[in-house]
Parts: sequence; structure tokens; C-alpha cells
Amino acid sequence: MRDVFRLLLAGICFAAVAMPVWAAAPKDAELLEEVPSPPKVIEGQPIDQPSVSKRKDGENEIEEFSLNGEVYMVKVTPPSGKSYFLHREDRNGDWVNDGPTRPLSVPKWILFRF
Repeated sequence: MRDVFRLLLAGICFAAVAMPVWAAAPKDAELLEEVPSPPKVIEGQPIDQPSVSKRKDGENEIEEFSLNGEVYMVKVTPPSGKSYFLHREDRNGDWVNDGPTRPLSVPKWILFRF
């Protein structure tokens, strides 16, 4: 009797999960076009690799990581303490600090304009 009850309960649970999936599929659904495969890497052709340039800014050592001539990340190594990274969240944004002590994030909401 207990096995029959478990089997019945399993069937009800399966139906409860499967019904929304069957109901959600539209009847007039069409297949999308095939998605092209990513470009293949051909032997002998160079792959774009980021370039790293090092320089000194005062006592700090600066490493700039760039790809296609555009700097996307900067590593700053002070003479004492831990290194930290600066990166841009988007191309036009400001530099964001991902260091050991992150700066306080202050909300910049506009409440009133005069």
C-alpha cells in the first residue's frame, strides 16, 4: 500500500512540474535560423593578445594592459603595500578600483533641482 501511495505521489509531482512546460510552448512556434559557428583559428595566423607596457610614476610601478591599442586595465604596484587594479566598467566610464581596500561607493542620486 505504501509503494502505491509513493508511486501516485511521484506521478502527481511529475504532472505538476511538466504541465507548465507543455502549456508554455506556443503552438505556432517556428525554428530560428541557424546560428553561425564562431570563427576558426587558423594555424600560423596570430591571435590578438593583450600587450603589457610597464613604466614608473613617481615611486609606483604602473603596468598598462591594452588590446587593439586601447587600455582596458591598469595594475598599480606601490613601493609598500599590495598591488591594485584599475579597470573601466565600460568604454566611456571612469576607472574603477579593485584594490585591497575598495573606495566607499557614494550614491549620486538627484533629489531636487533648482
